[in-house]
Amino acid sequence: MSEAAVPKRPPFRVRIKLLPTLKRGEMWRYMGPAFVASVAYIDPGNFAANFEGGARFGYTLLWVLLWSNAMAILIQYLSAKLGIATGKTLPQNCRAYFTERTNFGLWIAAELAAVATDLAEFLGAALGFYLLFGIPLFIAALITAVVVFMMLAVELYGFRRLEQLIMVFVFAIAGCYAFELFIVHPDWHAVARGVLIPKVSSSSIEVAVAMLGATVMPHVIYLHSALVQHRVREDSQHSPTNQWMLTLRHLRYELVDVLMAMNGAWLINSAMIIMGAAVWFTHGTPFTFDEAHLTLRPILPAVSGVAFALALLFSGLSSSTVGTMAGQVIIEGFLDIKFSVFLRRFITIIPALIVIALKLNPLRILLLSQVVLSFAIPFALVPLVLLTRSKTVMSDMVNSKSTNSMAYTVTVLIIALNLLLLYRIVGGEF
Repeated sequence: MSEAAVPKRPPFRVRIKLLPTLKRGEMWRYMGPAFVASVAYIDPGNFAANFEGGARFGYTLLWVLLWSNAMAILIQYLSAKLGIATGKTLPQNCRAYFTERTNFGLWIAAELAAVATDLAEFLGAALGFYLLFGIPLFIAALITAVVVFMMLAVELYGFRRLEQLIMVFVFAIAGCYAFELFIVHPDWHAVARGVLIPKVSSSSIEVAVAMLGATVMPHVIYLHSALVQHRVREDSQHSPTNQWMLTLRHLRYELVDVLMAMNGAWLINSAMIIMGAAVWFTHGTPFTFDEAHLTLRPILPAVSGVAFALALLFSGLSSSTVGTMAGQVIIEGFLDIKFSVFLRRFITIIPALIVIALKLNPLRILLLSQVVLSFAIPFALVPLVLLTRSKTVMSDMVNSKSTNSMAYTVTVLIIALNLLLLYRIVGGEF
């Protein structure tokens, strides 16, 4: 047989598939943790800052949210990555690798952040009931407490059920603002310019810094590392001999989860500014947070005020629930104890009810809570970066040089902006 007649075999190639493709059904199994964490980015504090920015400065500060979202994606991914790689929460890793004195300081700062956040979010939910039904604020707070207890009780049917409930609230908030945007008819060319072209003036610097400085909510950094643990345990039980591959797969799906959830939160926050600009800035109407639904009525259909109040209510209820969960993760992780989430909720109700009973200014309370959060941010962000850059902690999942560079830049920027915000608030308001 001639050489030309011999059929040629294709070259032998070995294909190693390190990660499975993003199968639709499999992907949805991992969706949820980042959506729960994203609630912190659309809580009542964000409502106040975004509407204030839109009402005073139009569409010009939309670019701030774009860059804030980019930083949020990195931080939330690092938190989830730490939880997936180590099988422990951020507070548990802090307790394992830092000194006792350091951990005590981190725990105090985390508790202050959790309590301050929970106070503002609980107040936001109570305001939602008050705006919708016109009932006294203290009664609204009691109703809020009952509803949040009921939401926390959903976890008794499985953590996945609680995740799904929170996701429903997130989509409901998005639906409210989609409806609002439909009826306000914003200037979309101005919206595009506001997103793409950075612009800040001396008069808007404080609002811009507040929006950037509030990018990181300390309690949700701790929480996200805990939210992934349920799936870590499930993977360990299903295939205990193939953990490395399962961890890589989990990490990949969680990145998709983070991208979807954080970008969703960015769109909702942007909708707040757009609505504030299209309604209050365009018409020259002063914006008041607790009377916003009333000022909408002469300008837009009456149902727009209802949509605003519903969005605030959904935000307050979901973020208050998430804040309670974060408080439980913090106390259990740093102190190595078991602590009931219902007991945590009961304890944190007390300061909120006292504040409401004393009839303190809701906006002032939100501002004070922001001061506490600004103080607490470095105590959550710096340990996260230190742990995820450590080969001892992360093993093969340790941050790359480029990831570390981005993490350092974001950390320094956020801390600097929050210090500036803290200085301006304390120096100018109190």
